[in-house]
Amino acid sequence: MKILKRTLIFMLCLFLTAALLAGYAFKIEPFMVFTHYYDLNAPDRKITQVIRVVQLSDIQVNASYTENKLEELVDKVNDLSPDVIVFTGDLFDNFSKYKAVDAVTSALSALNASYGKYAVWGNRDYGGGASRVYADIMSNSGFTLLKNEGITVTTTKGHELFIGGLDDALLGFPDISTTLRYMEDDPDYRIILLHEPDIADRFEAGSANLLLAGHSHGGQVKLPFIKSPVTSLAEKYTSGFYDIDNNMKLYVNTGIGTSHIPARFMVPPEIAVFNIGL
Repeated sequence: MKILKRTLIFMLCLFLTAALLAGYAFKIEPFMVFTHYYDLNAPDRKITQVIRVVQLSDIQVNASYTENKLEELVDKVNDLSPDVIVFTGDLFDNFSKYKAVDAVTSALSALNASYGKYAVWGNRDYGGGASRVYADIMSNSGFTLLKNEGITVTTTKGHELFIGGLDDALLGFPDISTTLRYMEDDPDYRIILLHEPDIADRFEAGSANLLLAGHSHGGQVKLPFIKSPVTSLAEKYTSGFYDIDNNMKLYVNTGIGTSHIPARFMVPPEIAVFNIGL
């Protein structure tokens, strides 16, 4: 009888623990947006200005992460006083199921950055009918959408920051050489935006100072003794910094939204902030 009682108590505790963890994973962590700060400097230069670049990725607006949450995210980003905002793809989770075009455009329009807002295509920006509206949403909300293109931003102190953007690698046609041809002379710092991080291995050494990607969600759920799930073209690089070569780093953002299931565990959403000395 004592053994049965202990077994029942143990099973009850196990059930309650699982229920609490599930509640945390579905209802709490997906909305705990962390801000991570990184200091980076242009090589071999005396620093006279620091530019703040804020990266967002994989917002994936849906019934679980609505435009109201997006508005909260916008306020959080604006409080960071960014000089540049970049978005590395996947605005809607599945556009065919959730189409808050006007509300999302309005929210993104409220983002403020001294030297502009820039974005690239993600695979979900092509799927579910999103390809018909994504370019208009980004343009109408003040973003420059880069598709194998680049732009050089001149700062108030005369520094040149190159921002390039590749097309999505799964459903688009990324072209690195075409993107790099937009680079003028020798800018002080070179950033390339891409959605799928494993594409970083296709770059020649020294092509950029910083590659910014997303797509992986950092695995989204990390459980003890179980390998986190990976997705196509985010198998090698999943989260954080990687040295692609001595002069080029890759940063993989774990994203804001969720994919497949509306849960996160031990991989909270993030805003990445890069303070770049020029």
